[in-house]
Formats: sequence, structure tokens, C-alpha cells
Amino acid sequence: MSYPPPRFLADQGEVSATFRTFDAEPELNIDGASRVSLLSTGGTTDGLYGLYRWDMLPATPKPATSKPATSSGHYHRTFSEAFFILDGSVALYDGETWRDASAGDYLFVPPGGVHSFANTSGEAASMLVLFAPGAPREPYFEELAQIRGSGRQLSAQEWTELYARHDQFTA
Repeated sequence: MSYPPPRFLADQGEVSATFRTFDAEPELNIDGASRVSLLSTGGTTDGLYGLYRWDMLPATPKPATSKPATSSGHYHRTFSEAFFILDGSVALYDGETWRDASAGDYLFVPPGGVHSFANTSGEAASMLVLFAPGAPREPYFEELAQIRGSGRQLSAQEWTELYARHDQFTA
């Protein structure tokens, strides 16, 4: 393993960091159950990664990334995903087992790895979600928020089409 090719070629460093306060308003509200802060997106990191803070309110009823509560998970073909639990308890599915993860627990899922998550604890929970490389996940979650917020019911075919547009495949 070696360092990747240089992406910054100037002779001197530059002031280009971004800072976000803890109390900044989240960009997404999914069905009143999850508030998602888009800390870094593929667009803001030039495709390197995406990093979200996912705050789940008490009693989130079902996995936030799959349609039915009985779903066996999903996978992505073009990016990896990682989950780091900040607070509370989050059920993480690793393709074989649902695990009750708590603060400090971590799950890495390579491309093709089946996974899902849910807040089944009945209490608030928070986690960081990392996508690498920086896939454009924002449109998927925005569309999901709109669907859930409107109460619209999608057919199985509509779910399949939505998922396919966003590199998400039901396992």
C-alpha cells in the first residue's frame, strides 16, 4: 500500500478547511424520526468521501435505509460504507447478524457487503456514516425524506427503481 498520487501541487499549503459547529441545523429530516447532518459530501470533498451525522429520535420504527422492517438489508456496488456509533444503541446488520451496537462500536462494509441499520432501542441514538469514495447519496436521502414526509406509498417496482438510481440493491 502506498500513498495515492498528489492532489495538491502548490508549493505552499493554503487556508481551505471548513468548520461546522455542533449545533448547526441538520440538512435532512426523514419522517420526523431521523435528522441527518451532511458534514461532508462527495461534492464538498471532491469525491473522496461523504460523512454524515445521523441522529435518530426515540422509537424510530424501521431500518432507515430499507423499505420493510423485515428487510434483510441492501448493498452498494460503487462505494463502501462505515458506521461509528456516537451515542445510544443502534441495531447494525452485517449481512449475517443484527447486532446491538453502542457508543464506540464500528462497522465497515465494503462494496457489495450486505448491511442495514435501525434504532430499535426506543431511545435516541447518533452515529457517523462514512461513504467512500464520496458517492452522491444526498439525492437518495432527500427523495426518501420526501416520500416518507408525504406519506406516499411506493410499489415494489418503484422501490426497486428508486434504489437502482442510487446504487442501492436489496439483498
